[in-house]
Amino acid sequence: MRARAMIRLLFMMGAITWLGLVFTDIVVLISIKNSLEPDIPVWLPKLLLNLFILSLFYYYKFKIEHDEVLNFIDLLWRVFATGLIATVISLALRLVSYLLGNTKLPSDVVYIDLVYLINIGLMISFLIMAFTAWKRLILYQKSKWLLRFWAFFEYGLLISLLYNSFNFPRIDWLYIAMLVTFLLTGLVLSGNMKWVAYLNFRQKWTGLLLLLLTIFYLLYGFYTSSDYAGIVEKTSPEFADYRDHVFILSLISFVTIYSVFSFLVILFNLPTTSVFEQKLEEVVNFQRISQSIQTEQSEESVYKILLETSVSSVFADAAWLEISSSEKKLYTYNITEKEAGDIIDHLNKHQVRGILDQGSDKTRNLSRYLSTLKNSRFRSILAFPIYVKNENIGILALLKELPDGFNREMTKIVSTFSNQAGISIENFRLMEEALQNERYKEELKIAKNVQKSLLPEILEKSDAFEIAAFSESADEVGGDYYDTLRISPEIVSLIIADVSGKGTTAAFHMSQMKGIFHSLAQDCIEPAEFLVKANQALVKCLERGSFISAIIFLVNTTTRTIRYARGGHCPVLYYHATTDQVEYFKDKGVALGMIRSNAYRNFARTEEFSFCPGDVMVLYTDGITEAKNAKGEEFGYDRLAAILAESKHLSAREIQDRIISTLYSFSESEGLDDDYTTMVIKFN
Repeated sequence: MRARAMIRLLFMMGAITWLGLVFTDIVVLISIKNSLEPDIPVWLPKLLLNLFILSLFYYYKFKIEHDEVLNFIDLLWRVFATGLIATVISLALRLVSYLLGNTKLPSDVVYIDLVYLINIGLMISFLIMAFTAWKRLILYQKSKWLLRFWAFFEYGLLISLLYNSFNFPRIDWLYIAMLVTFLLTGLVLSGNMKWVAYLNFRQKWTGLLLLLLTIFYLLYGFYTSSDYAGIVEKTSPEFADYRDHVFILSLISFVTIYSVFSFLVILFNLPTTSVFEQKLEEVVNFQRISQSIQTEQSEESVYKILLETSVSSVFADAAWLEISSSEKKLYTYNITEKEAGDIIDHLNKHQVRGILDQGSDKTRNLSRYLSTLKNSRFRSILAFPIYVKNENIGILALLKELPDGFNREMTKIVSTFSNQAGISIENFRLMEEALQNERYKEELKIAKNVQKSLLPEILEKSDAFEIAAFSESADEVGGDYYDTLRISPEIVSLIIADVSGKGTTAAFHMSQMKGIFHSLAQDCIEPAEFLVKANQALVKCLERGSFISAIIFLVNTTTRTIRYARGGHCPVLYYHATTDQVEYFKDKGVALGMIRSNAYRNFARTEEFSFCPGDVMVLYTDGITEAKNAKGEEFGYDRLAAILAESKHLSAREIQDRIISTLYSFSESEGLDDDYTTMVIKFN
């Protein structure tokens, strides 16, 4: 809003100062014409002229320099439009004078002065508009040196306004020195034409026309203003004469020089425009291939982009892209699959090397090979392999109907495109793998949460014992399982199991084990019978080579006895409070799924023992005892037993924490080789 208000204010100031210029200049002219002393200072019109120039200068500065939307051609259109309006108004005044004929008005010096002031106002407006537009063109891709040189030129012109503001005695050498300085500075600045290179062929023709008309407007405005100034000068030498005005003359010279230079540079650049546009298109095509990994959804899209960009860059008449990485695919442009197949067979038949393989010279004369192919319209071929991770996944072939249609420059272009396409495809595949891995990670997180829900958050409580459990998976999910189930007020069933292997398969079998435990244990069957039935259920879903080790317990809090059966699991570690002894139960058993017949019943045995207050039972999986340190030593059974012997007086939770903290200190590693699971029961 501030910028708009400033533009309006400057426009109003320009209009007011011009009206003041007209009024004062005519008053001075009439006074001198009638041999009277002017009532106003004779230098006032010159001062108002400079204020008018200053207002227009900053008006266009705010209007043009701060408009970021304008491009090169838009600037030329603005200059052209301003010149057109000024010229049309000037011609309209000439027409009025012509229509007045031999009347006194056209020959009256006051009327001529008024027409002169209108023309000079229009010409100055046009010159400052062009000056501001040329400034934006010159400072395109600016440097520190260029900015400083332009600042010297611009501020020098503004300071020169003081020279013409009052009736100072004219010093010829100073006047000439300023004109020469500004002329030379304008010549140097006019050499900055970098913007021309960024015009396409059509824009250059438009620019030539606009600049030619701009030069015409300059010449016409200069001629018209000079003509009227010469007439007025005969009557009043004190009028606002632009012909001795350093600012206006310097502006006319600079705007004219830059307009002519721009016209000539664009004219001489026309023959090279197509080459530049081709290079620009090559860059854009290369960028399309490079960014295809971000914009496209499949490899097929990348192949199509490669085919399109290669054809457009070397002006090929036809092309094909043969991909044979996973399954053979053929993408074609302006050629049928049969035509492509005939060319391939023909080249192979003549044993032509260096075309469809990695040859050293792909631009040599191959017309004689294609000319011998009947019914073929093509006489030039250029082909390159597509490599992904040093593996040739396909061939890109380009064709022309003219002999020797491809040169070395085109070869380099296609080679670059082919290499970049290979990189883009490789990156595309890597991104696909990364996205797939991210999906797997998300799925594993979900599986981990599901698995955690399979393990009980709250274990069964009893006045006869307390239980603490811990489980940590080596992978996102694991195969260790523990659970408790109250069967009756006096009987609680406990289980700990370990599925062979790790990961999602082990977690899946663990969920099966949970279902079997909850369906069988609630019937309060004997532990051995539980193992037999669990084995029968699991052999139908466990793949060969997989098994589940488990121990199931029935704890009777009334009789203070425990009946259990061991199915190939790690031996129970037990502390007897009455004898102050720690031992491993050395009973036998076979893991579930190892024997896939009714013969498993022969290996399932129920054992029984009594527990006393202060006794501690430690259940665990083999990940605990087989954990290794940096030296390769296993944690082992002895260390586990020693920890229990030292912490037997602690609570179940404290005993478990002691085991886990000692285990982690021993392994000295955050990564687990196997799942860690413990279940500590302390009897009261």
